[in-house]
Amino acid sequence: MTLRVHLAAIALAAAGFSSTADAETIRVAIGTQDTTINTATGGLLIRELKLLEKYLPHDGKYQGVDYDIQWKNFTSGAPITNEQIAGKLDFGVMADFPGSFNGLAHINAGRRSHFITPLSGSVGGSGNGIVVPVDSEIQSLGELKGKTISVPFASTSHGMLLRAVKAEGWDAERDVKIITQAPEVAGAALKANRIEAHADFVPFAELFPWRGIARKIYDGSQAKTPTFHGALVDADYAKKYPEVVVAYLRAAIEADQLIAKESEKYSELIAEVSGVEAEVDYLFHGPLGLQTRDLTWKPEYRQAVATAIETLKSLKKADRSLDVDSFIDERFIRAAFKASGLDYEAALKNYAQLPLDAKDAATGETIADGKRVAQLWVAGEPLVRSYASPELALSVFKGVEAEGKTVRVFYAQDRESGIKLLGAQAWFVRTDGGAVDAFLLKDRAEAWAKAHGGNVLDFDAVKASIVASN
Repeated sequence: MTLRVHLAAIALAAAGFSSTADAETIRVAIGTQDTTINTATGGLLIRELKLLEKYLPHDGKYQGVDYDIQWKNFTSGAPITNEQIAGKLDFGVMADFPGSFNGLAHINAGRRSHFITPLSGSVGGSGNGIVVPVDSEIQSLGELKGKTISVPFASTSHGMLLRAVKAEGWDAERDVKIITQAPEVAGAALKANRIEAHADFVPFAELFPWRGIARKIYDGSQAKTPTFHGALVDADYAKKYPEVVVAYLRAAIEADQLIAKESEKYSELIAEVSGVEAEVDYLFHGPLGLQTRDLTWKPEYRQAVATAIETLKSLKKADRSLDVDSFIDERFIRAAFKASGLDYEAALKNYAQLPLDAKDAATGETIADGKRVAQLWVAGEPLVRSYASPELALSVFKGVEAEGKTVRVFYAQDRESGIKLLGAQAWFVRTDGGAVDAFLLKDRAEAWAKAHGGNVLDFDAVKASIVASN
């Protein structure tokens, strides 16, 4: 038995598993969501880099076993659940909301599924968002009263929208009109101004603005409700082949480690496969990203599942409850961490974004404070340039263009929430002293300017102001 398989066997035994692989061919059928890019470490990257094959057991009771690895790609979680119920998939990746529905659907079918790991998420709620057509005068959620908002029904963004509406003190049935619309339909509707607003999950609240067809006016972090995407497995399959489940999770762990080390490289790979531009992929997966890749069951993610179940019941999408503690099965990811030589308890306590380990591209000094970091990704350069402040990055912007180069994207961190922003979609405050701070929302920029002094500027205006002062 190889050391790797031996360690996995020890970890499984410690977790209380025992099993026998009695089939010559074991199917490993995984439902992915390639365009839902924060699931990449549980699907796309494992598939494209053939990481699962590295960890599937071939020794001991698995000696002589062949594996039939099947990958099926979907645009949302609901059809993955349908395929699992039909016995066509063993694993599936999806968000907290459809994942909870997955658990309920299995029970209704006389079966069970287990939520085995988060993959990426935000304890603050970032990832879901609301956008409006690019020429809309609407700047905030509060201006949507009486308007029509589309959303993929029974998605994690649907739950966010309902909570946001409730936080405004509105009645979801009287004060707004909520209609169902898939993201691929919503994109065309936004472009043609056929809808007044659209709520969606990763990556569409960033992708639509990046493609110039919408503006983001609300981030899920404003609802302060945790959200995540993760992986589920059929309970009978997990009982029969626990080592295979751990192998899948070890592959996810390696995918996570790889993209943490080379975020630009793997963002380009995700773009090549999914069609979601690398600039948006890096927004999520790069240092200080919009979400945090996290494979541990933090209390906030457990609460997200519980909240999703209650919301499904309130929507009359479910007529029963689901015990969260039995639905979430932490044993497999703990075994995978142990077999990979990692400390699960330490990771469980770590809430930090992927840190930025970089020197300022202009000064050469180590960037110690990520609150005002700004970044440029220059065409033809494999790595993103990092700067200690937006004003410094903007001052370099002109020089890059003067050299005949193209800046692919400008990133900044929201001064208050810390979430990563696409600079072209942000609002900025430039003080009389020349400091620049970035904000997602215009009203937050205005409040900051009132409190600290300065002018509120859009991206083009703040660039021009930096050029004029140099």
